[in-house]
Amino acid sequence: MKKKVLQIAAMLVCNYAAQAQVQWPAITQTAKPWTRWWWEGSAVDSSGLTAAMELYAKAGLGGLEITPIYGVKGTEARFRPFLSPSWMTMLEYTLSEASRLKLGIDMATGTGWPFGGPWVTNEDASKYLAYKKFEIKKGSSLSEKLEFIQEPILRSANPKPLPPDTKVLEPVSANKNLQELAIDQVRFRKPLPLVSVLAYDSKGNMTDVTRYATADGRLNWSAPEDVTIYALFMGWHGKMVERAAPGGEGLAIDHFSLPALQHYLAKFDEAFKGRNTASLRSYFNDSYEVDDARGQANWTPEFFSEFQRLRGYDLRTVMPLLLAKDNSQEHLRVLYDYRMTISDLLLEKFTQPWHNWAKAQGKLIRNQSHGSPSNIFDLYETVDIPETEGTEILRFKFASSAAHVSGKQFASAEAATWLGEHFKSSLGDVKQAVDKYFLGGVNHIFYHGTNYSPQDEPYPGWLFYAAVHFTPANSFWKDFHTLNEYVARCQSFLQAGQSDNDVLLYFPFHDRNMQPGRDMLHHFDGMEGFSGTYFESVAEEMLKEGWTFDMVSDRQLLESKATDGKVQMPGGKYKAILLADVKYLPLETLQKLNALAKAGVKILFYENLPADVTGYHNLEQNRAAFHKTLAEVSANKNSALNNHLSELMRAAGIVKEEMNGLSFERRSWDKGRTYFIANTTGKEYHSYITLSEPFASVVQYNPMTQEAGVAHAVGRQVYMHLKAGESCILQTSSEKSTAPAYPYMISAGLPEEITGDWQLQFLQGGPDIPQGKITTKTGSWTDLQVAHASEFSGTAAYTINIKKPQRNVDAYELNLGKVGETAEVFLNGKRITTLMGPDYRVMIPMSAFKENNELRILVTNGMANRMIALEKKGVQWKKFYNINMPARLPENRGDDGLFTTKGWQPTPSGLLGKVTLTPQRKLLDLKITKPRQ
Repeated sequence: MKKKVLQIAAMLVCNYAAQAQVQWPAITQTAKPWTRWWWEGSAVDSSGLTAAMELYAKAGLGGLEITPIYGVKGTEARFRPFLSPSWMTMLEYTLSEASRLKLGIDMATGTGWPFGGPWVTNEDASKYLAYKKFEIKKGSSLSEKLEFIQEPILRSANPKPLPPDTKVLEPVSANKNLQELAIDQVRFRKPLPLVSVLAYDSKGNMTDVTRYATADGRLNWSAPEDVTIYALFMGWHGKMVERAAPGGEGLAIDHFSLPALQHYLAKFDEAFKGRNTASLRSYFNDSYEVDDARGQANWTPEFFSEFQRLRGYDLRTVMPLLLAKDNSQEHLRVLYDYRMTISDLLLEKFTQPWHNWAKAQGKLIRNQSHGSPSNIFDLYETVDIPETEGTEILRFKFASSAAHVSGKQFASAEAATWLGEHFKSSLGDVKQAVDKYFLGGVNHIFYHGTNYSPQDEPYPGWLFYAAVHFTPANSFWKDFHTLNEYVARCQSFLQAGQSDNDVLLYFPFHDRNMQPGRDMLHHFDGMEGFSGTYFESVAEEMLKEGWTFDMVSDRQLLESKATDGKVQMPGGKYKAILLADVKYLPLETLQKLNALAKAGVKILFYENLPADVTGYHNLEQNRAAFHKTLAEVSANKNSALNNHLSELMRAAGIVKEEMNGLSFERRSWDKGRTYFIANTTGKEYHSYITLSEPFASVVQYNPMTQEAGVAHAVGRQVYMHLKAGESCILQTSSEKSTAPAYPYMISAGLPEEITGDWQLQFLQGGPDIPQGKITTKTGSWTDLQVAHASEFSGTAAYTINIKKPQRNVDAYELNLGKVGETAEVFLNGKRITTLMGPDYRVMIPMSAFKENNELRILVTNGMANRMIALEKKGVQWKKFYNINMPARLPENRGDDGLFTTKGWQPTPSGLLGKVTLTPQRKLLDLKITKPRQ
């Protein structure tokens, strides 16, 4: 295979004239990362809040999201019931202190998740549909009772199941030990209320005989012919608030009922009355997570009337089709209409009115829409800050696309949730996870998360089960500010300007809703349910190849306009709309695509044209209009059909960003484009990339080192030198820049190992501070024959005296090799940098060296070794209600069902290998040549 050959020539002399300096964006409160702030048991006090927030502000956090959760055993006397006067006083105090410290504050609209609490009655709680089916002969009456007895369910979040004889009172709020019970779902054995009794003859004609049903369950009606009876009942789903705080335990609300939401929010209105909450920025809703219990919440009292309003026909006339067990087209179309109604109700009866409620207070809302049985793009678009979570870029793009298309400034992420096993995640791991969010269009990071813990609480303090543990007790807290400063610099660029993607990739929501399933509802979360589809593979190919895109829903498309041959959305213009093998399409969506094509917009069909219209009502009439419109669209010169994505992009005039394996996210600013670029290849990259548009100049920013300067470019090609895991910002401009050149460096010799006596001194941490040691060889301090070293978590200093390097070069690259885990580097008492990994190299200019030099490296490891020692000593730190402290991985699960370090060996800590210096010279003149083909 022929490969491009790169020849890089380096000029060895540097002589800069006076030049303008590169300007970094200002760091705002929202540019800094925020964190979810768990209040366990809401057992907070004013002195503890002040002490904690001062530490958070000093570490470089920009804000906190208050989420009350289950309490700590033994601290019951300090619990503050959610929204009680005592709780509200602490909220006011927090807001006041946050303003003083310039921290922003959001709060969950409840405790744990989802919305719910003790004030949620059975009338307002989540519900499900149940039914019984009977056959009656002509002239006969139903002999059986119209009765459906709900079977009891009792599920707990506790590590071990509740005893079989556990008694739970109804209503649930009557139980005094709800923290101990940690109920996840409860159903009581009792008859369900009757909704409807519907009779169907052999031709499918329906007769509503509900009025003939008596209070004692009899049907006083004689069948005029052979009929099938469907008796419909409404059950109580029983989903409870997960991880609920004291005063927040209760049933989850009916998300499809406006009165249920209004009654729920009225509790907040009552609690907030007369309180100063002006500085509260936003309310938050965690992911839907109602149907992770047994069965689905799939009904609401007004469903029949809402279905008639939204779908145009009476669902009762076709209930046998809805409840059929086959996969006939009639069943799937009625089922589709049912699912679409649920989707619309979640938007209209929950998300939109919740947003309106907050807006009336001058507040924003953040929402995790994923996991819901709705078109999550429409839910995301309704809110102010769409929020995602997880580990897959395509999953992130559901939230960020909605933000981009609708022109929202922020797309947030619950970041680093369950990143690894407890106490095993490093700041370097978090940095790589955060970079992935940036690549997925996220620009507002919320760590998951930080526990409030009393200042006098013994190590490790109060912890949350699904977290990296971003708490001051974590030894990496010493260097946490370095990560936060990096995130803030990245987000200062990514929150500016606007998104700048070329293609709108249509979300095939209707294809999924036309598919059968084990249950009545499908739930939507990233590519779940779309595995193996062209929608997924096309999105993956576009990411890999460098074609920029956002995803879009029908509702968003219907609001679009054509401007100069492009699709004008609230968030900007797009060059084309792409449908990847879409099978079912609403008629109004196809008609909109037709209108856009006629106005000059490129409509691209990958693999196949849409095959059919959606829905059951007026099917033949809609189908005829569908095919007529489809013929017009496909014949339009602005439409293209192809099974090669590159050909479709060429037809639309879309040029890719040629990143050669690097990953990126692109935005625009008033003079050009901004790129966040990360080296995710796993190896060092030193070559060119080719940008899709010409520019007059391009500036490169390193958000970790704060180096910046004009990047070397040849036409649209830009030279990049990134270590594995390293990232940068590129910003193009239509104007020439007079700033200095970016300081590229190249090796000018072989590495030279630093040898001599290393003085190792343990500075801070625990459980005990080991004695120092002088050694000629670096390695894990856990291997030293020094008391307490193997169990030590904290910071140790490696100090060595070195002579000034003798080469006449511009700098030396200090390479620490492998490190466990972070390293703060000092030369002659001056701080150089903090390294988090995965690469532990830093440039030191020759001007920093003296004839005799002291190199001092402060290495900080994680919590693991101290936690191993803690468990061996039998310290009971896993003392939390509810789920307590489960293991991330099954091999770390103890006999009690909880996380354990049993079997762990000490984690390597310190400088783990050779430390070297490599001479470096500046690259000033780069030339690229290509071989003849």
